[in-house]
Amino acid sequence: MDDDPSTVFDPGHLRLGGALRAAGVEPRRDARFVRIRHGVWTDRVVWDGLTPGARHVALVHSTATQCPTEDMVFSHAAAAALWGMPRIEDWPTTVDVLVPDVRIRSSKQVRKHVGPPAKTTVLNGLTVTVAARTVVDVARTSSFATGLAAADFALRARLCTSDDLDAEVDGLVVGSPGLRQARTVVALADPRSMSAGESLSRAQMFRLGLPKPELQVPYSDAAGLIGVVDFDWDGLVGEFDGKVKYRIPEHGDPVEAQRVLWSEKLREDRLRRRVRGLVRWDWAIAIHDGRLLRRLAEHGIRPQRGGSVTWFADRPKAS
Repeated sequence: MDDDPSTVFDPGHLRLGGALRAAGVEPRRDARFVRIRHGVWTDRVVWDGLTPGARHVALVHSTATQCPTEDMVFSHAAAAALWGMPRIEDWPTTVDVLVPDVRIRSSKQVRKHVGPPAKTTVLNGLTVTVAARTVVDVARTSSFATGLAAADFALRARLCTSDDLDAEVDGLVVGSPGLRQARTVVALADPRSMSAGESLSRAQMFRLGLPKPELQVPYSDAAGLIGVVDFDWDGLVGEFDGKVKYRIPEHGDPVEAQRVLWSEKLREDRLRRRVRGLVRWDWAIAIHDGRLLRRLAEHGIRPQRGGSVTWFADRPKAS
């Protein structure tokens, strides 16, 4: 995935195959339409403009039109997509639902999870697990990095609080699959992590036993605020370079692009005069723990004695 925010999908763009055929259109032979799932299509122009997360939202809404049931609650990755939470690995090709008992069968496109009653809410007409429950479900069943990215996002967007996450984890039965990872994710969740790329980087740092950085540390000089750095180890600063940092305004021209890049260079020059070192990395490095380890080691950031135990001190709270 990339670090750009998800494009919102409007379910009004769904096209039922039966309705299209009644209007004299055969979608299978019409290049203007893309099949989302059996019986549901959308305009190709719309589909081509969607991020992977928004495409999963489209799949969820399509499933709701074809599998209506009062007992169906969208959960796990499906709920995460509807909440706008990021995901590090690929989005699944099935739709996650929480069901009350085993009598409701899974299918090739619906993956059921039998579990205890969950607090729910309604998002864009669909019943989903509340944000805190969604984070914990994702943390239990996805990668550690995806769980942390979802938790950081939920706190940053004020979809839930740290106390809400604690309560959801504490409510799990001892021995529940993924419980240990979910506890770790909840303990490390931090609203100051400003992007999925930063969450991924922190997940890798934790797994590698690297020193815990401070997040979002401001630096100033005589001219005023230079900026807020992503990571800080006592004056050695680290920055994750996502696309947002270098985003050119819509309809921007080459002159505007040059201005954005030059402004970032001047900022970095000022910052280097105030810190003892600056290390940068991008998605390709962050996703590969070995590459990130080597990049940080070049600047003296190496695994520490005691591993990642120190990461659990001074946990920030989000109200």
